[in-house]
Amino acid sequence: MTKSFKVGVVGAGNMGSGIAQKMAQEGLDVTLVDVTEEQVERGLGIIKKTLSEGVERGIFSEEQVSETLNRIHATPSYEALKDADLVVEAVFEDLNVKGNLFQKLDQICEEKTILATNTSSLYVKDIAEFTNRPEKVIGMHYFYHPAKNRLVEVIPHQETSEETIETTLLIGKLHNKTCIVVKDSPGFAVNRYFVPFLNESVHLLEDGIANIPTIDAAAKQGFDIGMGPFELMNVTGVPIAEHSCTYLAKEISEFYAPSDLLKKQTELRENWDLSGDIDESKFAEINRHLYATVFGVAGAQVDEGVASVEDTDRGAKIGLKWKFGPFELINKIGVKEAYEMVQELDSKRSGFHVPNVLKEHAKLDQPFEFNYIDLEIKNAIAYITINRPEAMNALNPVVVEQLEQAFDQAEKKPEVKGIAIQGAGKAFVAGADINFFIDCIQTNQIEKNVAFTRKGHELFRRFETSDKVTIAVLDGLSLGGGSELALSCQAIVATQQGSMAFPESGLGIYPGLGGMLRINKHVGKELAKYFVLTGRPLPATVAKDLGIVTELTDMERIEASIEKLVENGKKDKYASREIPASYNEIVDTFNEENVQKMLNGEQPLGVSDKVAEKMTKVLSYKGPIALETINDLINQQSELTIDEGIELELSYLVKTFETDEALTGLSASMQGQRPVFKKAEVEVGGKQTQ
Repeated sequence: MTKSFKVGVVGAGNMGSGIAQKMAQEGLDVTLVDVTEEQVERGLGIIKKTLSEGVERGIFSEEQVSETLNRIHATPSYEALKDADLVVEAVFEDLNVKGNLFQKLDQICEEKTILATNTSSLYVKDIAEFTNRPEKVIGMHYFYHPAKNRLVEVIPHQETSEETIETTLLIGKLHNKTCIVVKDSPGFAVNRYFVPFLNESVHLLEDGIANIPTIDAAAKQGFDIGMGPFELMNVTGVPIAEHSCTYLAKEISEFYAPSDLLKKQTELRENWDLSGDIDESKFAEINRHLYATVFGVAGAQVDEGVASVEDTDRGAKIGLKWKFGPFELINKIGVKEAYEMVQELDSKRSGFHVPNVLKEHAKLDQPFEFNYIDLEIKNAIAYITINRPEAMNALNPVVVEQLEQAFDQAEKKPEVKGIAIQGAGKAFVAGADINFFIDCIQTNQIEKNVAFTRKGHELFRRFETSDKVTIAVLDGLSLGGGSELALSCQAIVATQQGSMAFPESGLGIYPGLGGMLRINKHVGKELAKYFVLTGRPLPATVAKDLGIVTELTDMERIEASIEKLVENGKKDKYASREIPASYNEIVDTFNEENVQKMLNGEQPLGVSDKVAEKMTKVLSYKGPIALETINDLINQQSELTIDEGIELELSYLVKTFETDEALTGLSASMQGQRPVFKKAEVEVGGKQTQ
């Protein structure tokens, strides 16, 4: 299935070529334009070099590189953009340069074409004035490197139409970008607080508080980031930081003005000298100042409606690769303490002020709460979006609570005929939040996990039995609890990017939210064991062949597919179906006798040597207790109703999470390592196993 939008990029420099590369990588046909043939060829050269590096690192195959390059049409002719649906400009950051380009594109392109600017500082409204289609002009601020960084700030101005916003967001999603919608304002959302973070670091140096290596080391520790501010300026360019500060000062206040030392360093055209000794005794003072800067500016932009609390944090975590966003850091430090820090800076620096949003939370001594669920009703369909892309929409007690609240609202609305559940960003739902599980184990509060899992079961059962037609929108990666959520809905609409998987056996646990039970009901216990014991991915195309996915469609046609399913009404998703003959060998491999052999480290009988060796090897890396538990549960659940099977799953939770195997597997996962499981004796289903 091809992606039908045609897109264009103007400017074949580092940013423009990266944008074009990412679009083509994700299946969009792209026209890359620059003024001369030489500049166009240079842009293609940048793309080829980046893709070649990806091949060397094992990210791309030669075939993928070829397919990507075949989707890019590079030319110096602007006429090639005439019938594009969206054109993104990535030219020099100057209003007249960008404006003249937009004027030219306005004359060449068809009425349907959306004109997007990749500006990082200029007002989108000012660029729109150069055109006769202001309703079709929007900002798309990509972050470097645009082929790798997932964040895009989408910036409508006052005259941008809703249709333009929706189409831009869809195209953003089509090339795997996480888009946050922000107000047309100086610095938008991320640079508004990131640029002062850099500038204030220079003020600390200028004021003699500490040297460069100490400030960098303190910031890395305080913000849990990989590079300090001076190292970052060396990478991105010292003049860019100075230019951004000057612009923000002109548009907002003198607080943002570049420090004298930053101006001097820019004039010298030199990078910062990062050498020297680190004085850890200065860390607290440095971070108190940097925290105050970020907290004050982030709060101000929320006061002004530039971005929500959630999108402000999302921008930091996705665009800047910070571990925590500004408001998460405020909660971590404490709202009262954060408020005092900001007050201190306010007393010292002109043009800085204490934001109302922080003042109010400090007065009540209430941490910031984050909304992870969005609800929108369109054409009698309630679209519930799990909007936590920075964590791949992972489920935790807060997310599940908010998901339940949104579902309650949707169910109670008489005009709603169907409820579609989807994930923001490139994932559907990447399972449950592993940090939550680890915390439950380490604090000896496994009962919290039991309560969380029971609540999840109750909500998922409501999805399955609701009078409204419930549909999971599987257009990205889904793991563990996310796959279980999808399976609990009455129907699944998927794109070719969709997939399900159950990695729990490799974590020393089992899928605890009904995944085994429902796969079992769909395709039988042998295939259920295959997918759950091995953790092998279940692509949407395969799931459609097995009757698990209801409808396979393109991302552009998802809403139409959902509306059609709702119109057709509820169906028996567990209706009897014929399993494709291509699975016969897998079914034989995972019959009861062969599963027991593989769990004992022996090869299964009656199947090819290749399959026997492969499956035995795969299972050897999994948690032995988890494998025995999964096998036992699937056997028993094959004879039970859904509700009986749920109670059985819940009864195994405590003893599973009390094992060393569970903590070993979960902890290794958080560290990005493969766990090494020890053979252990455990009672599973009333029998001893070694």
